[in-house]
Amino acid sequence: MGMLINGELADSWLDKEISEGEFKRMASTFRHWVTADGSAGPTGDAGFKAEAGRYHLYVSDACPWAHRTVIFRTLKQLESIISISYVEAEMLDDGWTFSADGQYKDDLFGFKYVYQLYQKADANFTGQITVPILWDKKTSTIVNNESSEIIRMFNSAFNELTDVSTDYYPQALQSEIDTINQPIYDNINNGVYRCGFSTTQKVYELAFDRLFNELEKVEQRLSTQRYLAGDQLTEADWRLFTTLVRFDAVYVGHFKCNLKRIVDYHNLSNFMRELYQLPGIAGTIDIDYCKRHYYVSHTSVNPTQIIPKGPALDFMAAHDRATKFGA
Repeated sequence: MGMLINGELADSWLDKEISEGEFKRMASTFRHWVTADGSAGPTGDAGFKAEAGRYHLYVSDACPWAHRTVIFRTLKQLESIISISYVEAEMLDDGWTFSADGQYKDDLFGFKYVYQLYQKADANFTGQITVPILWDKKTSTIVNNESSEIIRMFNSAFNELTDVSTDYYPQALQSEIDTINQPIYDNINNGVYRCGFSTTQKVYELAFDRLFNELEKVEQRLSTQRYLAGDQLTEADWRLFTTLVRFDAVYVGHFKCNLKRIVDYHNLSNFMRELYQLPGIAGTIDIDYCKRHYYVSHTSVNPTQIIPKGPALDFMAAHDRATKFGA
């Protein structure tokens, strides 16, 4: 990931997020908004107008937070409106890295490292070097690096530029979606990291218990309704999906989240496969890339950097969600 302090690359980024043995994720820093007309967004900061070709998305195929934004770019058919660059799978001493050419190059500046984008946006930046990054080509700066906000921009700000009007954060369900998101983020999305990066047994077991207690709650919720907020697919489902789809391949072994696999939960596994099989979604995830990232990059967790050959996964196996709840 990497970290800058007053614009200079610092060592041991993970140490900055460990307190008394517990992983505590730092808040994102750039929180501006793209809006349809360029007016200020929810944060009250100056807005950036939605325009075709103006914005560029930087992501990692391994990162579940970045994956959210790629999914929404796909769902809303923004591929021709918002360009994209992917970083390499490995994230070592200098953080997220680009190739000189090919699939993982920086298409805007030809930079070697993601931290150079942060330096370009703010020469004195202090904070974690994270993806996703939503970059404004017009003003040459970072608009936002908080995935939960980027997906809401993609959900609605560009509606006049795309033919897709589907709303994944509808007004009538916003309060419920927000209520669902919080424990899933705390205990599942971030919970797997809290397990994996724990440095004491007590802290690990607390995070582990919270993770699997929350998974059981979601499993029960999905036994009585098709999606997390009822019969409508929403932002909440996609936020959960990006953790579920990585769980058995990475988090079970690498992060010691091994009480159960997702395949062992009937409703969660069927729910995950339904979302994976929706048009365009399978192309947003590369499990081999994900495994390479986690097992090679996190040397404090896996010092040998050996990547496991398994597990065998079949995301295209038939699911029962339509049969159970109706098309």
